[in-house]
Amino acid sequence: MENTDLRAKTGRKASFIAIFGNIFLTVFNFLIGFLSGSTALVAEGAHTLSDVITSILAYVGFRIGMKPADEEHHYGHGHAESIVGLIIVVFLGIVAFEILLEAYDKLMLGENLAAPDLTAAIMALIGIFINYAMTTYLIKTGKKINSPVIIADGRHQSVDIFSCAAILVGVIGARLGFTILDPLVAIFIAMMVIKTAFQVARDNVNAIMGKLSDPRLVEDLKSTALSLEDVKGVHDIKINNMGPYTSAELHIELDKNLNLQESHRIAHEVEKLIISDIYSIKMVNVHTCPVEE
Repeated sequence: MENTDLRAKTGRKASFIAIFGNIFLTVFNFLIGFLSGSTALVAEGAHTLSDVITSILAYVGFRIGMKPADEEHHYGHGHAESIVGLIIVVFLGIVAFEILLEAYDKLMLGENLAAPDLTAAIMALIGIFINYAMTTYLIKTGKKINSPVIIADGRHQSVDIFSCAAILVGVIGARLGFTILDPLVAIFIAMMVIKTAFQVARDNVNAIMGKLSDPRLVEDLKSTALSLEDVKGVHDIKINNMGPYTSAELHIELDKNLNLQESHRIAHEVEKLIISDIYSIKMVNVHTCPVEE
C-alpha cells in the first residue's frame, strides 16, 4: 500500500508539472510568435497546446491505471496507461498535419515571408531549457515508477527541445536574409512530431501486447525463488507486461517427499518474496513440481 501511495503521489506531481509547464509555454509561444512574425514559433505554440491536452490525458490514464483489480478486471487497470499513450499518438498526428498545412501556405501559396523578430529567438532559447528540464524529469520519473504513459508524455515533450533549437536557427537565418528558413523549420518540427508519434505508438502497442519490458526480470525472478532453501529449481517462467506492473507465473521444483500442506506453504512464501523483492511484479502464480532430492 505504501508503494502504491508513493507511486500515485509521484505520478500526480509529474503530471501537474507537465500540464502547467506546457500551459506557460503555449501562452508565450503563441504570443511571441504572433508579435514577432515567426511561423515556426506559432507552430510550436500549436504543438505545446497539444502538449497540455496530452499531459492531461496522461494524468487521466495514470489515475485509471492505478485503480486496483475488481470483479471485471482481475488483473487491474494497468493497460489504461498504454491505451492513453496511443491516444497521445493521435494528437501528435493532428499537430503534425496542422504544422505542415501552415508551412505549405507559406511556401506554396505565395504568402509573404518576413524575418521574425529577435524576441522569437529568445523565446526559443527559453523553450530549449524548459523543455529539456521537463523531458528529463518526466522520463526519469516515469521509469522510476514504471509508468508507460508518463514516459510517453516525456518522449512527446522531448520533441520540443529539437523544435526550439530549430526555431532558434531558423530565426537567426531569417534575420540574415534567409527568410525561407522559418517555414522550413516548421516542416522539420512536423517531421520530429511524426517520428515521436511512431516511437510512442510502438512502445505502447508492445506494452499492450505484453512484451517483456526488461529481459533481466526473468533472471531476477529465478534467483529470488531459488534464494529459498526448499526450492531446488525453477522452470517455465512466464511474465505478462500489464503496463505499469507485471504478473508472473512459474514452476518451482520441490522435494517429492514433502506433503501437500508443506508444498503449499512454500509456494505462497515464494509468491510473497517475489512481490516483496521485485517492485514491478504485483501478481504471482506459483506451481509446484516434485523432484528427486
